[in-house]
Amino acid sequence: MAKARIGLIGLGVMGANLTLNIAEKGFVVAVHNRTTARIGEFIGAAGDLADRLVAAETPAALAAALTPPRAIIIMVQAGAAVDATIAGLTPHLHPGDILIDAGNADFNDTRRREAALREQGLRFIGMGVSGGEEGARHGPSIMVGGTAEAYAEISDIVQAIAARYQGAPCAAHLGSDGAGHFVKTVHNGIEYADMQMIAEIYGLLRDGEGRTPVDIAALFGGWNHGPLKSYLVEITAKVLAATDPGTGAAMVDVIIDRAGQKGTGRWTVIEALKLGQSASSIEAAVGARSWSAAKDLREIGAQRLQGRAEIEMGPTLLDVDLEKALLAARIIAYAQGFSLLAAASDEFGWALDLARTAEIWRAGCIIRSALLDDIATAFRADLPGSSLILAPYFSRLLADNIAPLRRVVARAAMGGYAVPAMAAALAYFDTMRQARGTAALIQAQRDFFGAHGFERVDIDGTDHHGPWGS
Repeated sequence: MAKARIGLIGLGVMGANLTLNIAEKGFVVAVHNRTTARIGEFIGAAGDLADRLVAAETPAALAAALTPPRAIIIMVQAGAAVDATIAGLTPHLHPGDILIDAGNADFNDTRRREAALREQGLRFIGMGVSGGEEGARHGPSIMVGGTAEAYAEISDIVQAIAARYQGAPCAAHLGSDGAGHFVKTVHNGIEYADMQMIAEIYGLLRDGEGRTPVDIAALFGGWNHGPLKSYLVEITAKVLAATDPGTGAAMVDVIIDRAGQKGTGRWTVIEALKLGQSASSIEAAVGARSWSAAKDLREIGAQRLQGRAEIEMGPTLLDVDLEKALLAARIIAYAQGFSLLAAASDEFGWALDLARTAEIWRAGCIIRSALLDDIATAFRADLPGSSLILAPYFSRLLADNIAPLRRVVARAAMGGYAVPAMAAALAYFDTMRQARGTAALIQAQRDFFGAHGFERVDIDGTDHHGPWGS
């Protein structure tokens, strides 16, 4: 067999499916796994694609199986495992070889690794891959960070395996060092917000109106044919319609209400705070997952705190109001995510193409939705204040849908139902439409107790002080 064009380390679910995707597109792949027995098992189960797979039981064998310049994809757990994998590989590599981290990595680690490997003459790519198991196998959205020269060496493979939207690959080189992984992180942050908002609508229908999962599934299924059309709304309908084979109950009703998280949502919030940006809807979603983990505490609270039976939520929520509220909140979550991308691009000199970012999210990835075409169009136009909510199309959409969001949030509050992500989205919108907010009082307070100084509306300068001592 000829030498492999590309290598891959880590034959877990994502790594195995990505390997099969690459092989199916006609490329020979050398594969390695820390547990070597897994290599034979994987190739043995690959069927007709086995002829395009080369087993490599050691890092040295993997390097030897590849055509120079070597390109090796790393698909292992983020953090120390990536560093250990790199350390095991580098003695067997030569200048110009390329390592590609395709896992969910903290972009700060990616920037560190890229700089360290560059000093050794090696090239490093941080490649965000979205789409889950199905996407990895049949076409994910791919966000690449690194040098343009390094990407050029593997671009034919990346574009071949990526999802397609109207024939165009959902893959792009977005910027240097950590750009790809940062964009993937924010993608996941938006995903957190979107999932939480959908769950909040579900909770209002279930608890506030007593609707069954099957009824709610039908509602989401209908919404998926309108402006809310998206992968997450589509699968929500399917999840709510599913029945547990063992009990016959709705599947969602036999699942414990504790949501897991792997860190990308938290990373989004942390980086937003570092950059002085607001990602409040994402932060609320991350917080809600943390609250979900405190199930024992919530069960005590359900007994000791004021119960819902003592509160009236008010008039029945109209389905159209719920649909429009979710649409408005989703737009705001996207807007916050893209503002964060723009701030990071300026901070790290990435020159992110936000329109192209929206375009590569149109297929393959978890947050693919009908909105992304319009988001791309907005960023290709003269966007006021570089904010998505000020784009003519989206400002009109918000004008049409913000009143339903107000009604839903208000009725939820009156009924004692938590809707943290939708409430955060509404608060952001209301803050952005006030030319003069309330921070003047905060500045006065800071000056009173700490002599921090402030700016005035009528006199230039930043070190003015109030007459607090007089």
